[in-house]
Amino acid sequence: MRTKTIQIGQRLLQALPSVLGIVIISFVLTRALPGDPAVYFAGMMADEQSIAEVRKALGLDRSWIEQFFIYTGNLLSGNLGMSLSTGRPVLVELLTRLPASLELTFAGLGLAILVAVPLGVLAATRPGSWIDHLCRLLVTAGVSLPTFFTGLFLMYLFYYLLGWAPSPLGRIDFLSIPPPHVSGLFLVDSLLDGDLETFWASLKQLILPAATLGLFALAPIARMTRAAMLNALSSDYVRTARANGLARSTVLGTYAFRNAALPVLTTLGMVFSFLLGANVLVEKVFSWPGIGSFAIEALVASDYAAVQGFVLAMALLFVVVNLTIDVLLTVIDPRVALEA
Repeated sequence: MRTKTIQIGQRLLQALPSVLGIVIISFVLTRALPGDPAVYFAGMMADEQSIAEVRKALGLDRSWIEQFFIYTGNLLSGNLGMSLSTGRPVLVELLTRLPASLELTFAGLGLAILVAVPLGVLAATRPGSWIDHLCRLLVTAGVSLPTFFTGLFLMYLFYYLLGWAPSPLGRIDFLSIPPPHVSGLFLVDSLLDGDLETFWASLKQLILPAATLGLFALAPIARMTRAAMLNALSSDYVRTARANGLARSTVLGTYAFRNAALPVLTTLGMVFSFLLGANVLVEKVFSWPGIGSFAIEALVASDYAAVQGFVLAMALLFVVVNLTIDVLLTVIDPRVALEA
């Protein structure tokens, strides 16, 4: 146990250079963006003197090196700066909006797992069948179709044509009241409050954006599940288990799928990170009040602090997800070392 704790600590230390690199790159790239935030906030009719005063108030009249050390000093104290577009601290904005993004991401990933893993297993056990061709079709569609196109298509079909889905405007319809804040996840908080009406209202709003993300995530998960199962089914230990007369369910579940789950679990970590990035477009299409839509608004306004806070939050989430996957791999298979 002590050895694993040391190894986890080593992984955390190895992640520090990556986080530092993200801080530097995000700082430089945000200042390389076209547009001047001083002009944006001074107004289009402002004169040069007013713009200069705004630039000085924002600290943009200093050199990049001075601005970077001021930013990192504030960062170490937990201050991500003030969002110029909303007038609130960036950390408060991120913590307020993060539950909405996480709820959408978890819903999309969960939907993708429920469809992709059984589909990949069935496709591997029946190569060349119609279900194998269906798996390939869904994988191709998930890879080829952009998330914003999928979202607009689902919205047009189920909301505009069929009228089955509610208006795609946020996390809950205007006739319902958000549940009391506990976790920030509307589905969880409504269940904790015992309010099934709010739960169903939140779930209906979540279905279309989650399906959009789910189709995007389905492709790599189904493809990896199929490939890993085909590799496991052709291995010596599976052939030996079949030769010993073990039941088909035992061979598939205990021997084949358990070994195939390792690369699938690794893929889930990467897919989760990709979904956090794909949230940006999906949230904008469905007016979802998450950190993705906040980042786009900040980018348009050249809001440096907000953009840097968003990039840093995504980088930290990526590090946490990958560390969690490493730990889970050792639980599933002790042969896997954390260094791998």
